Amino acid sequence: MDNDTLYFLDSRYDNRVPEPPQVQSENTQLLFQFLGVVTLMLGVWYLHYRWTASLNFEALWFAIPLAFAETMMFIGTILVVANFWRIKDTPKQIAPALFDEIVESQLGEKYKDREIKIDIYIPVFNEDPQLVRETILAAKKVKTLPTWKLRFYLLDDSKNPQMTQMAQEEGVPQVLRDNTRGRKAGAITNAIDQTRGDFIVIIDSDTRLFEDILLNTLGYFRDDSVAWVQTPQWFCDLTEGVPLEVSWKKRLGNVGEKGAMIFQKLFGKTVVGKDVFANDPAMFFDVIQRRRNNYNASFCCGATSIHRVSALRRVALRRWAERVLESDNKDEAIRDIEVEYICYHTSEDIYTSMLVHAHAPKKYKSVLHPNVESKMLSPLDLGTWATQRFRYAGGTIDLVRKEFGRFFRSGLSVGQKMMYFSTFWSYTGAIWLTILLFSPIVYMFTDIAPVQSYSMDFFIHLIPFLFFNQSALMVASWGINSNRGGQFFIAIFPIVLKAFWDVARKKPIRFVVTSKTAATGNFLSLVKIQIGLIALYLVAILYATAMQVFGDRIYWTGYSVNLLWSFFNMISLWAIVQAALYKHKG
Repeated sequence: MDNDTLYFLDSRYDNRVPEPPQVQSENTQLLFQFLGVVTLMLGVWYLHYRWTASLNFEALWFAIPLAFAETMMFIGTILVVANFWRIKDTPKQIAPALFDEIVESQLGEKYKDREIKIDIYIPVFNEDPQLVRETILAAKKVKTLPTWKLRFYLLDDSKNPQMTQMAQEEGVPQVLRDNTRGRKAGAITNAIDQTRGDFIVIIDSDTRLFEDILLNTLGYFRDDSVAWVQTPQWFCDLTEGVPLEVSWKKRLGNVGEKGAMIFQKLFGKTVVGKDVFANDPAMFFDVIQRRRNNYNASFCCGATSIHRVSALRRVALRRWAERVLESDNKDEAIRDIEVEYICYHTSEDIYTSMLVHAHAPKKYKSVLHPNVESKMLSPLDLGTWATQRFRYAGGTIDLVRKEFGRFFRSGLSVGQKMMYFSTFWSYTGAIWLTILLFSPIVYMFTDIAPVQSYSMDFFIHLIPFLFFNQSALMVASWGINSNRGGQFFIAIFPIVLKAFWDVARKKPIRFVVTSKTAATGNFLSLVKIQIGLIALYLVAILYATAMQVFGDRIYWTGYSVNLLWSFFNMISLWAIVQAALYKHKG
């Protein structure tokens, strides 16, 4: 048994259990809605002031780009408030026993007393067979009703004899093909026509299902318009970190321990190295995705999702017919265009979700089930992590390039369009952040402000907006740590900018399977830009401080504002440098 499997079976993770889903009262949601509306009103007030009364007309080359960046970031704030507006969970129902309980009413009699066929798909490509074995063993423990027929399939593109041997030992059929077209999406499409299940459960090679997943989720499909149910992904191996006093004592002795205790009295309990890669998906699933149920806009995220096969088939056939009709050579199109039950794309999950949501003949629904029903492994080296994040960013950006017109056509509701657009818009933040990151550096070196002055009027407009914005976010994410994610949102801007550049050049965004093994060494070469920017901040601060103390600069307010802004940015950038230096203790 190799290190990969030993890592997966690490006893340190056995006793970890997921947090329950966030619980918010009606009053708490009303409080968020109040704070959100006030935030938007103050944001409009602030931006009106910025454009009409605060621009430094002697440095418009600096003032206009910054005001423009603030305006673009505010569009993201509007989308966030809309996304977080309320929790609207889909009511759970008792799991159906027979197939006629989950089909359209007019077809019910035809399928009376027919069993429900559920296929669990495990797509694999060059993973460790022993790791996959543990996934299969966990899947075999999933509870079912007597009238369900549960089957397991290994969608194997690896062509690995050891994988074949393991599958035979576990009695799990392999679904093979002579090509890897469409990667994971192609493997699933190929399998659907062969296994003929009513539902498919898609999991990754490292996904260990909890026993009650089907009993807890299949009831949603009593509503015949529900196309898929996504369950939250949960990583059992997140780095726990150590208390600040322990970390500082190890480095600085008793002096460090006492200093850490004083620091924590001022700023609260601090843990060093907790979730060093910002892998915790709670903010994404329990806040962002869960609240999209309100708009029927929660999208599929691949692993640990359950799909109604008839919905995938119906949407795929209609899309195939549309593509054939749009072709100049119909005969050639019929021969060459494949029916893609899962879209052949780097972001196959969100792409398929958007097409299912936009299917006009039948308005399908999606469900984000709030409870965690499985555990998985997270990337534990920056190389793997960065590759994954680049694929997410590039795939989403490329999807918008391909399907931009869909935002202007019928099919998707206004709420759905807004939520899908919000996902894309979040990546544009890297563009505006570049301007925001360099602005304090420009000021420190030139003593040129992007505003007429850092006056009381400026702070009267800015501070209330920032206060209510942060308060609204805090209420919406209460009980979930969003600070680490916020730091990485800033720190990964070079990765996202590269994704934009590659998509603009129409360079294919490759689908790369996320490694389940932590690579050794450090990854400082991946954060050269962040390190360089931190160094530039330090030089700029030293230069501005010297000019402020010994030179002819007299405005301490502007210096102080940009100093605090610089420290905030450096702390965020340093988070990814720490991740580059992190060494997994296997």
